[in-house]
Amino acid sequence: MKDIAERPLPTYDDVVAAHERIAPHIKRTPVLTSQYLNDLTGAELFFKCENFQPPGAFKVRGACNAVFGLSEEEAKHGVATHSSGNHALSLSYAAMRRGIPCTVVMPRTAPQAKKDAVIYYGGKIIECEPSTSSREETFAKVQEETGADFVHPYNDPRVIAGQGTCSRELNEQVEGLDAVIAPIGGGGMISGTCLTMSTIAPDVAIYAAEPEQADDAYRSFKAGHIIADDAPVTIADGLKVPLKENTWHFVSQFVTDIYTASEQEIIDAMKMTWYRLKIVMEASCAPPLAVILKNPETFRGKRVGVIVTGGNVDLDKLPWIK
Repeated sequence: MKDIAERPLPTYDDVVAAHERIAPHIKRTPVLTSQYLNDLTGAELFFKCENFQPPGAFKVRGACNAVFGLSEEEAKHGVATHSSGNHALSLSYAAMRRGIPCTVVMPRTAPQAKKDAVIYYGGKIIECEPSTSSREETFAKVQEETGADFVHPYNDPRVIAGQGTCSRELNEQVEGLDAVIAPIGGGGMISGTCLTMSTIAPDVAIYAAEPEQADDAYRSFKAGHIIADDAPVTIADGLKVPLKENTWHFVSQFVTDIYTASEQEIIDAMKMTWYRLKIVMEASCAPPLAVILKNPETFRGKRVGVIVTGGNVDLDKLPWIK
């Protein structure tokens, strides 16, 4: 079993191989548009709807690439990870498809809808406190007990290569993009986007969007080195984790800029997307639209791909319901 540090950084050839490997297990998700949102922003927005994936999130791409890339010997003890939700349920889904066990460490505060999905797909949940340090300490014990292959939610090269397949599809579906924007937490999706777009469409600007209350990637980008917060508090539960060395490699080299949005701006953008695109998206997906609305001068007159990363929402706890 290889440690993450022993795995080389992925190349675009790894993205192409991943796309073929995961094709039987994922959807080629649609791209939606809204004239209302175009008029409002002054840009042409193309929403790549990863919330339509079987487990409801883009994370299934990286998870399937890791799981179906294991040899029979490597797969014997199953897979394990720590995650606030979407990677946990996506890895459980991939493991179920392969018929191997999956153990996930999740914060006790993770949305119940995401915990329910993990259980539905056959994953075993071990709860931890809602901090990066607690997640990693609890996971170390789990891995020692199970001997499972560790599939890191975003720092794993196999996961980054899998996430890169999303922007590969987007580039095929929409001609003449000027920019792509996605949320950033640990940086798996952004890293995959950087890997793909820098290879096949190097003139396309890559932007990342982050909550103001969990803005460690923004501060890292401005400082030129990783700044990690342990337990930020934000409605965007999937964006609380810090960058790691592999994702920082891509973010620091290829991201054009990182913008932040307030909690209310995130809620407003989430609600607007529900109204105007008629799709379910979670709060962690809303920062891209929020920062486009907040920084119109950056995006006006441009064709912008917006990656909608997931739609696993606790419908009993929608943020605009008091």
